[in-house]
Amino acid sequence: MTETESIAYDVVVLGAGPVGENVADRARAAGLSTAVVESELIGGECSYWACMPSKALLRPVLARADARRLPGLSQAVQGPLDVPAVLARRDYFTSHWKDDGQADWLRGIGADLYRGHGRLAGPRQVVVDGPGGERHVLTVRHAVVVCTGSRALLPDLPGLAQVKPWTSREATSAHEVPDRLIVVGGGVVAAEMATAWQAFGSQVTVLVRGKGLLPRMEPFAGELVAEALTEAGADVRTGTSVTAVTREGSTVVALTDTGDRIEADEILFATGRAPRTDDLGLDTVGLEPGSWLDVDDSLRVTGSEWLYAVGDVNHRALLTHQGKYQARIAGAAIAARAAGVPLLATDPWGAHAATADHAAVPQVVFTDPEAAAAGLSLAEAERAGLRVRAVDVDMASAAGAGLYADGYRGKARMIVDLDREVLLGVTFVGPGVGEMIHSATVAVVGEVPISRLWHAVPSYPTVSEVWLRLLEAYRDA
Repeated sequence: MTETESIAYDVVVLGAGPVGENVADRARAAGLSTAVVESELIGGECSYWACMPSKALLRPVLARADARRLPGLSQAVQGPLDVPAVLARRDYFTSHWKDDGQADWLRGIGADLYRGHGRLAGPRQVVVDGPGGERHVLTVRHAVVVCTGSRALLPDLPGLAQVKPWTSREATSAHEVPDRLIVVGGGVVAAEMATAWQAFGSQVTVLVRGKGLLPRMEPFAGELVAEALTEAGADVRTGTSVTAVTREGSTVVALTDTGDRIEADEILFATGRAPRTDDLGLDTVGLEPGSWLDVDDSLRVTGSEWLYAVGDVNHRALLTHQGKYQARIAGAAIAARAAGVPLLATDPWGAHAATADHAAVPQVVFTDPEAAAAGLSLAEAERAGLRVRAVDVDMASAAGAGLYADGYRGKARMIVDLDREVLLGVTFVGPGVGEMIHSATVAVVGEVPISRLWHAVPSYPTVSEVWLRLLEAYRDA
């Protein structure tokens, strides 16, 4: 192995997914010399195995579902999807799993790119082992930022390794449609991939250990999604755990705690995430390898003056857009500290505080119907000891919903802080609601008083008129 002399940087970023890219961008904008280390593809999980390919797969599914609800169009779209065309479009949005364009962008902002595996080698030092056996030693003046993300967490089941199960990566990158697919899990990946592959022609069986799908959202979200999956032909079983899996020839066999034997061609485990911190040299700075990294609101690792953890690795909100938000906050904090700013704006909603992680996380689940939420659920607000009221309305009560699609089904809920009369959370479930959720995010982040929301007039006839129905329901309660 060839070792180069030590090179000094102001900032070294471990991981070049969207989070690492945004940290590097903010550091360079502040005039800080920056190196980025990546062992896989520039652009990370989101670009190649998560957000982009999954939404490219789901968009035709949802567009067809909407079209089928419109007289004058429904008869034209009763046939099957052109799956090869869908997969080709997915491949386009992943750049065919090539990262040349993103690598060029990174170099274009003036960051140095090191391909290979980076590890901490003590305080303010990173060692990078390159693909050709070369070794680079990087010393750091201001910040090392861990942006290595998370990986699929597989359960400890007998026979699992021999089965070669799908994880989220295989589910979003597969090029063949299995005749039968078992989906194990009830979260976002499970719900979205069950929606996609059922629409592509698989017979999907969803095995949910808990009471229902999407357990982190309001209960009605998972109920409506499960109902739609069932109507589409999927078999959704709750309160069911897989106890063993085997592969008999080309057939996967799953045994459950309810005594069932389920056969399929592939099995997808969507059962959680683990941090990619196993082999980062955390032990050289007094931290536990493989652990989530605790951070303050400026994203600095607890007890450190120079180590930051941004995105999935800090376990605050495992969402790409939330990681990019954290990256902007961390970049601003690193730049301020490097410039010697004596007092950072770390109060809630300050320039150096990732407050939204606690109070206003938005999320869209691209199922049919879509489920979208911002802020706290009723259960979360009650656990926080807040005095709240949940206000529910039928999405179909908005005239725009009926125009959007015949038989429009959905539900909306807002959580009101009764002491301050501001919104703490909003959830929409229904076709097309993903594009509505930012209005809720603005209302929650801005702590807009209910009295002022009456003056935010929704255009008629749009689905957004559900805001007026929510306010009326709160007034009349």
